[in-house]
Formats: sequence, structure tokens, C-alpha cells
Amino acid sequence: MIAKSGAVPANADKRLESVQNVWVATVRPNGHPHLVPVWFVVEAERWYLCTAPGSIKAQNLQANPAIALALEDGSNPYIVEGEAHPVEPLPEIIGKFKTKYDWDITTDAEYTQVFEVRIKKRVMG
Repeated sequence: MIAKSGAVPANADKRLESVQNVWVATVRPNGHPHLVPVWFVVEAERWYLCTAPGSIKAQNLQANPAIALALEDGSNPYIVEGEAHPVEPLPEIIGKFKTKYDWDITTDAEYTQVFEVRIKKRVMG
């Protein structure tokens, strides 16, 4: 199923809350892909990633906000595409990282850059 936008199906909400990692694909300046797993949370149709500002993915997103994200389960695909932009995390986003990972992103010395992903396309199996 491919959906441009709209509400996430109810069964997907549970996956987004329980899955630990999402595969993140960004584009390097030379056009080659960069793919890594990261922790994430979702709030109000937006996906949030926290990373080190000097990481390859952060540098790629600063130059080109195009991003694709895929949940770990290849037998039950959930893939989204969109644009990622740096943001100051709102308290509810900070709380979601704390609840999901027992991680206070406001006190982490290395992973200080939060990106908000606005979804343009969603593919679910």
C-alpha cells in the first residue's frame, strides 16, 4: 500500500512505539547513499531522530534534506520518505525519547542534534 499522506493505520502506531531502530538513508554530496540504523520517536505524523551534529547523516541532511526511513522488519515493510530539518525538540519529543529508550536527549553530550522528518510518502506491507 502506498499513501501520500494522512493518518497512520492503527496497527502501525504500535509498531512505531515498540520498534527500537529505524534504518535511515541520506544522500552524500557525491550522490551515494548513506544507510544507518538510529533510534527514533514519532509524534503527530512527524518522525524525530537524534544524532551527533558532525555525523555523516547530519552533514548529509544539512546539505540535502531528502531522507528515507525503514523499520527493521523486512517481512512487514514500513518505509517513509520525506525531508528532515534540524529542530529544537519540544518537551513531548524529549519525553518520548525518555519513555521509549530511558534516554534524556537534553543531557547527552554527543547526540545533540534533533531532526524532524516531515513525511511525503509512506509505503506499508
